[in-house]
Amino acid sequence: MRDLISLSCDGCKSRNYTTTKNKKTQTDKFSIKKFCPKCRAHTLHKEGKIS
Repeated sequence: MRDLISLSCDGCKSRNYTTTKNKKTQTDKFSIKKFCPKCRAHTLHKEGKIS
């Protein structure tokens, strides 16, 4: 039921975080503001699939 997703930075495109998502309740793309250690700033992180 829950899928494993990765969160990648919108600025530098590096994958920094992994989390799970319920596909039935959250059908749209997940995005959240988190800290990116490469950019050294709080940036928007968007959902991407784990390869």
